Amino acid sequence: MNTKTTEGVKISVQPIYNKKLSFIEENSFVFEYYITIQNSNSDKVQLLSREWYVYDTLGEASTIKGLGVIGEQPILKMNETHSYKSYSELKSEMGYMEGFYTFINLQTQKKFKVNIPRFLLIFPGKLN
Repeated sequence: MNTKTTEGVKISVQPIYNKKLSFIEENSFVFEYYITIQNSNSDKVQLLSREWYVYDTLGEASTIKGLGVIGEQPILKMNETHSYKSYSELKSEMGYMEGFYTFINLQTQKKFKVNIPRFLLIFPGKLN
């Protein structure tokens, strides 16, 4: 699991290769990733948006931007967590993802960025 804390917000990521949704012969490698966000600040914070960088070793890097995560903009009190699952498809056996979330401190109204740690996406057969 990859973990990083920025401005009191801890992001943990666990990527997993999804064999059922992947089609190796068609160069389709699907990876799920599980995210847990934990607020260690004494103030409430809200996740406003995300910006992901996806790097595929056979393709160009892409950027994914949007409001919230999976249609939600969660508010987290001190020590609360929010977890969700998403996925990414690569055309090659290897790549990585990283990025950041934009949060707002609901007491001070200050916006801040929280780094999402880089995590590798590697087809298990590539490791043999």
